[in-house]
Amino acid sequence: MKILSVRGQNLASLEREFGVEFGAGPLANAGLFAITGPTGAGKSTLLDAICLPLFDETPRLTGRSGVKIGAEGEDEDRRLASTDVRSLLRKGAPSGFAEVVFEGVDGQAYRARWSVRRARNAPEGRLQNQELELYDGSGQSLGGTKTETLARIGALVGLTFDQFRRSVLLAQGDFAAFLKAKAEERAELLERMTGTQLYGELSAAAYQRAKAEQVRREELARRLAAVELLPEAARAELAAREAALVAAVGEARGRLEEAKGAAAWYGAEARLAGEVAQAESDLAAAERGTLEGLSLLPAPPEEELAEGQVRVAVRAAACSAPLSTSCFGFSTEVPWLASGPRAAFSLAATASLCLLPDSTPPVLETKMN
Repeated sequence: MKILSVRGQNLASLEREFGVEFGAGPLANAGLFAITGPTGAGKSTLLDAICLPLFDETPRLTGRSGVKIGAEGEDEDRRLASTDVRSLLRKGAPSGFAEVVFEGVDGQAYRARWSVRRARNAPEGRLQNQELELYDGSGQSLGGTKTETLARIGALVGLTFDQFRRSVLLAQGDFAAFLKAKAEERAELLERMTGTQLYGELSAAAYQRAKAEQVRREELARRLAAVELLPEAARAELAAREAALVAAVGEARGRLEEAKGAAAWYGAEARLAGEVAQAESDLAAAERGTLEGLSLLPAPPEEELAEGQVRVAVRAAACSAPLSTSCFGFSTEVPWLASGPRAAFSLAATASLCLLPDSTPPVLETKMN
């Protein structure tokens, strides 16, 4: 925050309009300057003119109450408290103002104006409430009510009135008050003046973090102390149980693998047994079909027998039948192509022909292999 200029009119001992440029002329480059003059020259009034637009307060009119002041015989309601800032209006003046141009904490220029007047602008009129206004660099009004305007100005200035009058502006006797202030108050004020409040905030954050970590460490220590350690013998017993359980798990896994293998073998056996049964059923069906087909076949021609497609051998067989019975036997092997699917069949037949007595018809017994 930086004061660029101050203007005013009809304030205390300063009758006509006045102004001081701090941001231009010889004072712009002056690192330090003094305001001097005889008593009543207006030195403190100049400081009042700086404070009124910014805070609606002045260093020499601080306090919440004060005695009533006014002309003799004046109505009580027209009297003002000794701490009322409107009492700074020059006696007999219908109106007055104070105006400050300053650079805010955002680096932009602003103009704050404080004014007071009497009713009907008459020198003897009743004093009206003071007004406070705030404008940006383009002249646009930024304020609302007096309370809202003061809050906006305070944010732009970055200091409270108490901090401002102890740093930027040290009125008569306030320098000693700054030196006598508490260490915490001086540190806060100097941080704001030098812009090092960030380091104070970092320090506070680090302290809070360290405090929280200390509390957490103590809590963990309490929880650790509440944990009871097992004796060495109990730990050894648990370790042995763990090893036994690990071995049992390994053994169970081995048995599981064996069971899986056995289950697979039995499954394969069942599958193969089913295939064998199906094959035997198919074979029996095929044999039945072959016999039925063979019984219906005509005798093969002689020429085919000569070519070797059918080989026939006949042998005499002893017969233990009675003398009245005449028997003989023969065997034959006939290769044959069945109708339907082309499948080769080997037919072996052994027959026995027995001639029974005249009263009994002959019987032919045949066995197919």
